[in-house]
Amino acid sequence: MKIIHCPLNGPRNISEFVYGGEVVDMPDPASASDAEWADHVFLENNTRGVVREWWLHVATAYWFIAERDTANEEIVRTYPSSDIFKERVTFAAPDEEQGTS
Repeated sequence: MKIIHCPLNGPRNISEFVYGGEVVDMPDPASASDAEWADHVFLENNTRGVVREWWLHVATAYWFIAERDTANEEIVRTYPSSDIFKERVTFAAPDEEQGTS
């Protein structure tokens, strides 16, 4: 049985978690093209070695970050996303969509 240490709930069976993708820099919401957003959402670097990834503990809807070695599948460490993301990002609707119903 593979165990992941959830920063909120402690050691849990991996079946309680869902992989959410690599932690990568987000494009600028105000200026990114549709192609840049598509690349951000759908493409991964697929790096061999230790990568930072988003993981979700399904039972508590708690998102956190895990550093995982892709060469041997070892979870190196886990921590709350607030350790690296200090501010929330606010998305504004495009001008042409504002005021429509």
